[in-house]
Amino acid sequence: MARKMAALALAVLCLLILAAVLAPWVTPYLPNKLSIVNRLKPPSGEFWFGTDAFGRDVFTRTVFAARVSLAVGLAVVVISMLAGVVLGIIAGMSKRLDMLLSRLLDAMMAFPDTLLAIALVAALGPSLHTVIIALSIVYTPRLARVVRASTLVISELPYIEAARALGVSTVRIAIRHVLRNLVSPLLVQGSFIFAYAILAEAGLSFLGVGVDPDVPTWGTMIAAGRQYSGRAEWLMLYPGLAIVIAALCLQVLGDSLRDLLDPTVQKSL
Repeated sequence: MARKMAALALAVLCLLILAAVLAPWVTPYLPNKLSIVNRLKPPSGEFWFGTDAFGRDVFTRTVFAARVSLAVGLAVVVISMLAGVVLGIIAGMSKRLDMLLSRLLDAMMAFPDTLLAIALVAALGPSLHTVIIALSIVYTPRLARVVRASTLVISELPYIEAARALGVSTVRIAIRHVLRNLVSPLLVQGSFIFAYAILAEAGLSFLGVGVDPDVPTWGTMIAAGRQYSGRAEWLMLYPGLAIVIAALCLQVLGDSLRDLLDPTVQKSL
């Protein structure tokens, strides 16, 4: 059952990514095309997800918004993973820097994620790039702590001690031995960070501190549809469903990867 759920989640996520990549070819209209005569049209054969207050096709904007949300999530995963690996390995293999880096990571994790992201975006200025930078800074400590814990365990293994006794440099040990054993936890944590980043970007856009309001994102679409919630509920329904589906699929994949790559779970099964 778990494998079927994982396969279904992967298929839905691939379909969502494919639709985002092929957005100009799978959508019938331009995302910012105005049509006052078609404003607030309910879902129909002509407008599958209805139209908004400016007559723009909600289906088209939802698909184009997937581009922004998925791109932000992927960029945040890549940047935070690179930074987290470097900081985590340094903290795990250097006793002199471990205390300083650990306290710094703990201080950053003490702030609520959304509050810290809002403060960083406010300081840097709202834009797509600053949202990516802010969320990468927010989620780097989580990955760094996981990498540090794994590095501390790996560095005490017999073959690592043998490598040190043979005079192998610390950098070579970190790259050839430690980093290779971090692939499994990084894949699992990366899938979760991907989902968190999508939710966080939608939240920032909803609050008006994310990307430019003219750029279609799931968060800005929900924010724009609030004032029409009583008579045009589709304005918030479909982008909200897109957020839930994307985050849920990533969470299911993360759980499946954890069960698949964890030898203790496999042994119990």
